[in-house]
Amino acid sequence: MGLNDITKWIRDLFGVVTKKQTYLNLTYLLFTFPLGTAYFIFLVTGLSMGLGLSITLIGLPILLLMLVAWWELAAFERQLAIWLLGVDIPPMENRCVGKQKSLEKIKSYILNPVTWKGLVFLFIKFPLGIFTLIVSFTLIGITLAFIATPFAYKLTDIGYSIGTSTFVIDSFASALMMMFFGMIFGIISLHFMNWMAKLSGILAKNLLGNANSYMTNENDYTSFDDIELDEEETVGSIEKVETVDAEYIEEYDIGIQRE
Repeated sequence: MGLNDITKWIRDLFGVVTKKQTYLNLTYLLFTFPLGTAYFIFLVTGLSMGLGLSITLIGLPILLLMLVAWWELAAFERQLAIWLLGVDIPPMENRCVGKQKSLEKIKSYILNPVTWKGLVFLFIKFPLGIFTLIVSFTLIGITLAFIATPFAYKLTDIGYSIGTSTFVIDSFASALMMMFFGMIFGIISLHFMNWMAKLSGILAKNLLGNANSYMTNENDYTSFDDIELDEEETVGSIEKVETVDAEYIEEYDIGIQRE
């Protein structure tokens, strides 16, 4: 390992503190729990009500509204991952649904695998948010506790247990040592939280994007109106061909009669 490699390793280790993406990742992780909780309550309540009333005429409209709602929530989560995590996520749909009629839109939503993968993502957000909240607040709390040691060791007795032995902070030097340890621990914690954010980004990219949409141009989408227009143009072309053929046959007959 050369000097350049060591320098790069040190820069990567401590540079996490000054990177903007680190704090964007931290913001995303801290919002995971409240958003996941809200999604879980909303989806469980709405889907349970829709399925429970599905034997009546009220249940189907509720389920259709829930389908549109969780599609919009998944679209919001996709944008949130793009804005905060900087993940390149494909569009959710591979054709221009906006030009379709209502029934065609509903059919395209149902047949789109991203609709169902998005629902899975919204449900996963709740347990993932619980895990993220516990880990993030634990790491942040431990870091702040170590860093605040020089300011608090005179106000109260501070001690740390390591195995069967207890280390008591009773001097400014030992407090500074704990603060230094807290700074190193905080840097490692930021790397770990960046890793968790990266996993969340991978999950969002695989569940909230349609890979086929990268190769689809919305202008290539053909609506039913375009199909009718094409049929009219085809009929007109056939009429023109029939007219030309009739004129050609008439000229051919006249030429034979002259001979």
